[in-house]
Amino acid sequence: MLIIYNPTAGLRRVGRLWRVLDILVGNGLRMELVETRHAGHAMALAREAAAEGAPLIVAAGGDGTIAEVANGLNGSACALGVIPLGTANVLAHELGLPFAPREVASALAFARTRPIWPGIATGPAGARVFVQMLGVGFDAQVVHDLRRPLKRVLGRGAYVVQSLCEAVRYRFPPIRLRLDGVAAEAATAVVSKGRLYGGPYLLAPGATPAARGFTVALFERSGPAAALCYGAALPLDLLPRMPGLRRVRAAEVAIETAVPAQTDGDAAGTGPFTVRDAPRPIAIVVSS
Repeated sequence: MLIIYNPTAGLRRVGRLWRVLDILVGNGLRMELVETRHAGHAMALAREAAAEGAPLIVAAGGDGTIAEVANGLNGSACALGVIPLGTANVLAHELGLPFAPREVASALAFARTRPIWPGIATGPAGARVFVQMLGVGFDAQVVHDLRRPLKRVLGRGAYVVQSLCEAVRYRFPPIRLRLDGVAAEAATAVVSKGRLYGGPYLLAPGATPAARGFTVALFERSGPAAALCYGAALPLDLLPRMPGLRRVRAAEVAIETAVPAQTDGDAAGTGPFTVRDAPRPIAIVVSS
């Protein structure tokens, strides 16, 4: 078992990792722990291990680390395990993955899996796998400008602070999309595989990462006031009922406007993008 660990996690979450490792070692499981050293390192480590025939690679970190490992596993038969150490842990909440160290260790030891269908966003910088969502517009601008020290100190609160800053200076250009060839427009758009967004918060009821296709959330109201209202509704689980939010199912999404993008909470450059399902699912370890 290869465990790829993102060392930028906070001290409290690192303690969770060591407790998981202690339990695994105490039960006689053999493993290798490797720390990531820069952006893209987790993807390279996972790709190399998958090419060598590793049956299970574990991402110890947040949604960005999971997505990097998924990029490395894309197209292989290797299973993906998760030790959730991030700020939002959207995928872990989405799939009901365990957080308690003993339960995480048990899940990894038994390695029971279920398939999820990642998405692939292809843009000017190439193709990028995401497991939960791709956002373009205001939310992506927040991610692009968010500083890691602020996130480390404030956790989810850093996104609130950054959103307030961006609401003043972001220009809210209209974003042109094509959803299975049908034209659409929004101030911000989130192409989601699952129900949740930003943590355990509801965005797309009924969506599941186990299914092909996407739920596209179109935030049609523009401007600072609308952005702050949407943000305030999120932790109250009122976002799906907000005026000006429309959800559309699509198998293929074309984002035609060159605006900032984020995938699974990490900056993903600037569009345009074409978004499709990955050619095959990834087997992810779930609770035993």
